Amino acid sequence: MEAIRLGRPGVLELVEVAAPPPPGPGEALVRVRAVGICGTDYGGYRGTMPYFSYPRIPGHELGVEVEAVGEGVTHVRAGDRCCVEPYINCQECHACRRGLTNCCERHQTLGVHCDGGLRPAFLVPARKLHPSPRLAHEQNALVETLAIGCHAVARAGVAAGETVLVVGAGPIGLSAIEFARLAGARVIVIDRVAARLEFVRARLGIPDTILAAGDEADGLALAAATEGRLAEVVVDATGSAASMGGALGHCAFGGRMVWVGITQDAVAVPHASLAHRRELTILASRNAPSADFPRIIRLIEEGRIDTAPWITHRLPFADTIPAFPALLEPASGVVKAVVTLS
Repeated sequence: MEAIRLGRPGVLELVEVAAPPPPGPGEALVRVRAVGICGTDYGGYRGTMPYFSYPRIPGHELGVEVEAVGEGVTHVRAGDRCCVEPYINCQECHACRRGLTNCCERHQTLGVHCDGGLRPAFLVPARKLHPSPRLAHEQNALVETLAIGCHAVARAGVAAGETVLVVGAGPIGLSAIEFARLAGARVIVIDRVAARLEFVRARLGIPDTILAAGDEADGLALAAATEGRLAEVVVDATGSAASMGGALGHCAFGGRMVWVGITQDAVAVPHASLAHRRELTILASRNAPSADFPRIIRLIEEGRIDTAPWITHRLPFADTIPAFPALLEPASGVVKAVVTLS
């Protein structure tokens, strides 16, 4: 069967791979129906994603259909539509034993550390499937993206009435917006791309946005919008070390900073004048725990999260390689692209 493989940065190729064998104990054979393209995939293509290894079949935002299950699998069966929790954890390390499966010490993400879903079918540990028969395949492909923002907001302990500043209005920032809003917070969004802020206002109904103009100017704009209080919680979803350091200045006294973007560079933290003086809490947020996936499925099913605005580009599997470079261009207007497989 054919698969799309990232041979090295900048080189996507169509390759022939072996069809998967029947599922063993605890496994499921899934047919891939929809694959969301993520910032991680773009980072892998650019060569800037620190965890990415090559050659690699990308694809970790997945809507799948179960074809067969192995011995001992009871929570899903053939024909079930599912989303995939792509974080393959060892179940044995200290983190796993404490329930921190999202940051397993031997963690493997599908499509990043091991081969993912840009292929017709593959085997997956059945425990990583979350059935959602009421959702369309492309909605299932959005669940993992939403889970990243869900976990970031949970890490911050966002409370109703607080101000949450989301820095970066890409898909991960948008997912944080959804869950900050569900928590009852006031949400303000900063981005340097005016079209993204227009999307946030028009499609997500968030009126308070700031077009990035530099740390000092952004801080003044935030102070004006909050009567000088700044934000109790700042979520930086940019993956830019400069932004992640500068965003600390947007935290209110006693505030919480959540870094959900990933950078390979050192992040500067002014200690005495900022982190110590304001007694800030700095948190990293990685992936999402298993329990977030069924919660997100329920929220979509109940209409409390509207996925309709998210998918701006759809492309068939056969068109993915020639179309992919254009998706990286800001002028493309991509919020979320989804690859469809028959």
